[in-house]
Amino acid sequence: MTDAKAAAKASVDGAAGALVELSHLIHDHPELGFEEERSSAWLADFLADAGLDVETGIADLPTAFVATAGHGPLTIGICAEYDALPGIGHACGHNVIAAAAIGAGIALAGLADDLGLTVKVFGTPAEEGGGGKILMLQRGAFGGVHAAMMVHPAPMEQASMPCLAVSHLDVHYTGKASHASAFPELGINAADAITVAQVGIGLLRQHIGPRDRIHGIVTHGGDAPNVVPEATSATFLVRSPTLASLAELEPRVRRCFDAGALATGSSVKVTEVCPAYSEMCSDEELERLYHDNATALGRVFSDVPKEIAQRFAGSTDMANVSLALPTIHPMLGLDCLPAVNHQAEFAAAAITPTADRAVVDGAIAMAWTSIDAASTASVRDRLLAHTG
Repeated sequence: MTDAKAAAKASVDGAAGALVELSHLIHDHPELGFEEERSSAWLADFLADAGLDVETGIADLPTAFVATAGHGPLTIGICAEYDALPGIGHACGHNVIAAAAIGAGIALAGLADDLGLTVKVFGTPAEEGGGGKILMLQRGAFGGVHAAMMVHPAPMEQASMPCLAVSHLDVHYTGKASHASAFPELGINAADAITVAQVGIGLLRQHIGPRDRIHGIVTHGGDAPNVVPEATSATFLVRSPTLASLAELEPRVRRCFDAGALATGSSVKVTEVCPAYSEMCSDEELERLYHDNATALGRVFSDVPKEIAQRFAGSTDMANVSLALPTIHPMLGLDCLPAVNHQAEFAAAAITPTADRAVVDGAIAMAWTSIDAASTASVRDRLLAHTG
């Protein structure tokens, strides 16, 4: 195991310059979910050049791929994300995620058969609101995988990601246009419907759980100030600690949208953008292995109490993977406070020397964790018992 870890580290260290270059390349060319044509191609080509067997367009998703090495009985999946956010690019650091995943994959490729491993690097599109991994799960892409992992940049180092379940809702109101000055009484104001709904949601926030979240934006509010808005739309996220609690909260939010339609006489249509993201169920044993390996590399984990860390929760479709098979989702600290995820300042932090170091460390830590899982009989047997 010591020799395997040394070989894995040597592989990542040898490719470090190219991995950092790949991270910066993706960062410099941000692409939105399901549109990551260049990013997914660059990653797939990198893995193919390293000798992995690459299949693109898997699960009927043009920008998804899987790269495979080894033929061992224990199958480990390493997930790469590479979609960006509208307007602020890689402000969640998916360029770091992608490059670290590729580094882990190439580190394990040459060791897989000796370790009894099959290594699969999954290119997973549209984490930012598209649910790419959920679609891949539903379509069988993770079949036969015994454990999955990925790393994600954050302001602070954490062994797991505080995570909330979330529904992504598109809301469309239809009213009737009219001259806003001469004939306002003949119009049905669809913008007013959104206003009523937002007021209702604001009042609802007094009566929800401390970890519930409701937030959204108006995506279309009308076309001209002298025309009663006939059609308006909004996008909202509804979050709660678990899918079960989300199922209780979401109908209450939907009633606020219904209230907007009722009050104005407009009609409303609410649709789900993608399947709901779930809570995270992190595998504690794999998490401990990762923590120890990252610590050995000099990573320093935050000592923020769990109850405080939970206040910083986001959501991810990797959580749905965690309900299907043993999964970990550690956070790589970029030491960038007060900059936090989804800020332009965090996008800038994602290509600093600290972020570049995180690419390398994240790749090695995932490779070492996979080696430990394959080489520790109790862990290996437990994972193999999972049907995959």
